[in-house]
Amino acid sequence: MKLINCYKDQQKMKFVNMLQSSNNIFFELDKNWINDIQVNLSAVERRTLSLTKRRTVKKEYQVAWLLKAITLLDLTTLSGDDTLGKVEKLCIKGLNPIADLILKQLNIQNDTIKVGAICVYHDLVAHAKKQLKGKLPIAAVSTGFPAGLSSFQTRKKEIINSINSGADEIDIVINRSYVLRNEWKRLYDEVREFKEVARGKKIKAILGAGDVATLRNVAKASLVAMMAGADFIKTSTGKEKTNANLNNSLVMLRMIREFYEYTGKKIGFKPAGGISSAKNALDYLILMYEELGSEWINPNLFRIGASSLLIDIERQLYHYALGRYATSNKMAMS
Repeated sequence: MKLINCYKDQQKMKFVNMLQSSNNIFFELDKNWINDIQVNLSAVERRTLSLTKRRTVKKEYQVAWLLKAITLLDLTTLSGDDTLGKVEKLCIKGLNPIADLILKQLNIQNDTIKVGAICVYHDLVAHAKKQLKGKLPIAAVSTGFPAGLSSFQTRKKEIINSINSGADEIDIVINRSYVLRNEWKRLYDEVREFKEVARGKKIKAILGAGDVATLRNVAKASLVAMMAGADFIKTSTGKEKTNANLNNSLVMLRMIREFYEYTGKKIGFKPAGGISSAKNALDYLILMYEELGSEWINPNLFRIGASSLLIDIERQLYHYALGRYATSNKMAMS
């Protein structure tokens, strides 16, 4: 039984119209494709439940997957108490995510493992850039994070300010009310204009999966964002009641696969919010591997947004390397 049924005309690959503007690639909004999407909730739930029960990785294989997970991390601080000092600590951790003692036991050079990016509020980008000196990408959350309800002009200005401050990537927040009201043209225009304003920088469209009511809406919003030029689709801000989970992630990955089959364009995926354990990270890696294959498991196409996940990954690596769990003072920057 199919998880997602879409509008599938065999000729569709020939008439999904690709548009280009200022070196950005967009696809014409196709309302037939959007409106014909159906999601089989029971099939989604069976698929994700079977994934966690039948797939496990152990010992040295688990270590390899966890080290890979670190390189995919958007190491994040998005709290009301963020300070310059907190951002400095985050940048140090991003460049040195694993304690030297662990790396030595694993026979890994200490400069070979880094996170995928540092993710901060847009007004802290300049300080992160000063600390990192180009050694890691900087992702800025902009466009009225987390609700996305600031004025449109204010949201665009945040993107411009983030880029001028040194951001390499922009995590944009969509207006979820457009999804709830099925206003797909307004959502498309919003994301497309944000992409234009970003001046060629990578944008990750945050769908707010926990706010848009149904997995069908998640699938539709995913498709619209990809048509409008989003380089990544991202589950959540981390501030919703329901953030990333395997169900909404599976639906988004199936839409990425569908979009790639029709257009030939690869779109990245970023689950975020509530991913705090090494086991969680492994579940998402396995899901990504099974749905899109190994070619998608790299920082250009897969990121995991998290603030505390790295602590547990390092804890598990310490246990493997030294045969016991460490106290917090043994970690690099816990």
